[in-house]
Amino acid sequence: MDFEVGSILTGKVTGITKFGAFVTLAPGKSGLVHISEIANSYVSNVADFLSEGQEVKVKLLSIDDAGRINLSIKQALPPPERKPRPQTEQRRSDRPERRSFRSPAEAEEPRSGDAAFEDKLKRFMQDSDSKMAGLYADRKSSRRRRG
Repeated sequence: MDFEVGSILTGKVTGITKFGAFVTLAPGKSGLVHISEIANSYVSNVADFLSEGQEVKVKLLSIDDAGRINLSIKQALPPPERKPRPQTEQRRSDRPERRSFRSPAEAEEPRSGDAAFEDKLKRFMQDSDSKMAGLYADRKSSRRRRG
């Protein structure tokens, strides 16, 4: 089976850790769903959302150079409905204008740096957890060989 980044697949949860869950996609192929990619709400305990043996739909986010597969459950689901904000008595046009503490050059640029930083930080955390999972799996398999 050939995996493409962005494809939606069905897999089975085979392991749960404090930083995510391992999902088997095909015999010999499994990936990690990072805790931040499990649900659209805050996840403090993976076991509250997933259980071993559960079938889940996942989106393939990336495959790194070492062949590790990063997956997302929440990106495979339709986006959640947003509740409209309650109307306030005062309209925006009636409010006094807020002052910007950005320089004139910065004011012309859209403020996308915060989002870019968040994306970079999220990718770093996922890669870090993926590497830790690989080390954990290597350590676990070496213990089996000894005993």
